[in-house]
Amino acid sequence: MSTLRAVRKLKPDPIPSEVLERVLQAACWAPTGGNQQPWKVIVVTDPARKAGLQEIYRPEWQRYVAGFMKRLEGQPDEVVDPWRRVAAAGDHLADHLHEAPAILVFCANPAAMAITDAKLDRVSIVGGGSVYPAVQNAMLACVAEGLGCTLTTLHCLREDEVKALLDIPDSWGTAALVPIGYPVGRGHGPITRKGPGDMAASDTFDQPWH
Repeated sequence: MSTLRAVRKLKPDPIPSEVLERVLQAACWAPTGGNQQPWKVIVVTDPARKAGLQEIYRPEWQRYVAGFMKRLEGQPDEVVDPWRRVAAAGDHLADHLHEAPAILVFCANPAAMAITDAKLDRVSIVGGGSVYPAVQNAMLACVAEGLGCTLTTLHCLREDEVKALLDIPDSWGTAALVPIGYPVGRGHGPITRKGPGDMAASDTFDQPWH
C-alpha cells in the first residue's frame, strides 16, 4: 500500500496469462455491498480497441492538465516542478495508452448495487464502495506482480463512446480505467500522503486524532 505509486510509463511487453489471472482474482476477492459483486472488468488487449480508448482519453487528459497547470501559474518553482513531472508522465500515458499490453476497464451495474444514499440530497457516494475496492485490489496485486498501473476516470467524460467501443450494456456504467504493464524505469515506489494526524478524528469530525 505504501508503494502503490502511479506508474504511467509502461513497456508494451505482453503480460503472461497466469499473471493477469492472479490480478483479476485479487479483484474478485474485494468486498461489495450485499456481497453482490455488481461489477465486471473488461481486459482490453485488442489493438484496435486500445487505440479507440487512447483516442477518447488523450484529448480529455490534454484539457484536464492544461487547466490544472494554469491554476499553478505564479507559484514558485519548488511547488510547480513536481507537478510538471506528473504532467509530463501523464502526457506520456496519453500518447502511449494504446501501447499498454492490457487496459482494465471496470464497469458496474447500478441496479445490483446497495446504494443506501441514493435518495439523499447530495451526490451519491456509497455505490462506488461496491466497485472501487476491486479496483484497489487489482492495483495492489499489480504491485505484487511487478506490474505498473495507474487509475484514471477521465474516460467517463465520454462514457457513451467507451460503452459503444467495448459493447457495454446501456444499463451499466464505467468506474475506472487502469492501464497495466511492466514499468519503464523503477515503477512503483514510496508515496507521499497525509497521515492519520491530518486524516483521522476522534469521536467527532472536528476532534483531532490523538
